[in-house]
Amino acid sequence: MRNRTTCFCASIALVLSLPAAAAPRETVTLCYEAQDVRPWRTEKGGGLNFELLKIVEQRLGIRFDFQSIPWKRCLAQLKANAVDGAFAVSYKPDRRELGEYPGGDNIDASKRMHTDTYVVLRRKGSKVEWDGKHFSNLDGAVGFQLGYSVGDVLRAQNLEVDEGSQRADELARKLIAGRLAAAAMGGSDAAGLMRGPLGPQLEQLPIPLIEKPYFLILSHALLASRPQLAAGIWSEVEKARNSAAYKKLAQAEGVRH
Repeated sequence: MRNRTTCFCASIALVLSLPAAAAPRETVTLCYEAQDVRPWRTEKGGGLNFELLKIVEQRLGIRFDFQSIPWKRCLAQLKANAVDGAFAVSYKPDRRELGEYPGGDNIDASKRMHTDTYVVLRRKGSKVEWDGKHFSNLDGAVGFQLGYSVGDVLRAQNLEVDEGSQRADELARKLIAGRLAAAAMGGSDAAGLMRGPLGPQLEQLPIPLIEKPYFLILSHALLASRPQLAAGIWSEVEKARNSAAYKKLAQAEGVRH
């Protein structure tokens, strides 16, 4: 009997000495565009956007489940509440139907993920110009990538536009082939193209088309069911972006944050 009691006590002591199982971390599913937009993100999950969100994960003790999908489908998934958020998204009023930006009715740019520009590319030798307000010498359409917000800027000028390209390199090839007069694309995409094999056939105009902040926008369902989590995520995005660790990474890439 003594031996049986001793074994029982030893078993209890062993169980009590084991570390408690860690509570499962809350998961937040985020989608992003399935292509490289350096230095902000790559299709495989690298880049500054992911470095910033890793800091947010650590500070909040949550886990982000990243899904790489085509951009228009990502936004459709957000609208359907099939994902909890999408990044990196510039502001358009009609995108408030898809999800919510930090600040609600008064968009809070301090909680952006980063700032980037749209620039204008032309074929080498082309006479197309952009003076910061108007285009001149256009002899065809201005192209941009499918679903990108810069289309609104171009349409506001009553320009002929072409939204038939999914990727930046596809857009550049159409421009080089003479199927477009100019192309409007993100500054990071343009910089990558200018450094690549297509660069010698292109010219980037010196004046940016527009500069925009880019956000993590969250689903209406997440905001309704877990408002404190949503507020915490946006707050930590701002703190992470202003942290010394992230600033060092951004400076190494030569970009504004």
